[in-house]
Amino acid sequence: MSVVRLEVDGGIGTIRLDRPPMNALDATVAGQLRTAALEATRDPGVRAVVLYGGEKVFAAGADIKQMASMDFAEVTAWVRDLSSTFELVARIPKPVVAAVTGFALGGGLELALCADVRVLADNAKVGVPEITLGVIPGAGGTQRLPRLIGPSRAKDLVFSGRQVRAAEAERIGIADVVVPAAEVLLRAREIAGRYVAGPAQALAAAKQAIDDGAELALSEALRLEAALFAGLWATEDRRVGLTSFVSDGPGKAVFTGR
Repeated sequence: MSVVRLEVDGGIGTIRLDRPPMNALDATVAGQLRTAALEATRDPGVRAVVLYGGEKVFAAGADIKQMASMDFAEVTAWVRDLSSTFELVARIPKPVVAAVTGFALGGGLELALCADVRVLADNAKVGVPEITLGVIPGAGGTQRLPRLIGPSRAKDLVFSGRQVRAAEAERIGIADVVVPAAEVLLRAREIAGRYVAGPAQALAAAKQAIDDGAELALSEALRLEAALFAGLWATEDRRVGLTSFVSDGPGKAVFTGR
């Protein structure tokens, strides 16, 4: 049964979670999410990606009933696979926008953190409640969250396990945009659509420079940036962009994505 699917329309690939009622993350969801992320990465017709869980909920976290029966070896393999799947999502070399409705808790929030931009419904609630189960986030919550909102705010959420409403999520930096629930997918597609006609290779390089550079010393990050900049000289879009600028002025280039 398909619980995750990739739908491509107008250059935007929507990765849709569909495991009612709460899109709980189990091994099947993780496996199909991995496949969808790889397809979105490889498909040249996908120029930007939207992560979406549907009108009612993004993802309410891991399947607790399934996890409760796991022994140490099983949970070690499970969290490793989920974390590596989320890393594939985070490494999609295209702009990724999360469209979050309802709950994004635990693994659901960790998945949303893999996106470059997060659009939240005004009724959304997010958080990492794993501490209330006697454990900690295991698929990015203790790592991506502090890098996004800072260690102190991340510790507050991780230590307490409390849920954060959309307004606070926007204030502390989890949400980039908050809109009425009925507009979440439309707004996410609007944001993703800004990049569909852009230079795909340069967008991928920009994403890599920012994401990888954040983990490096400044001198190393600057060398990475310079190498990625120079590498774009081999692309057709670089030639198109510079030629168009000289002949027609800025903002007129029609990029091919190559």
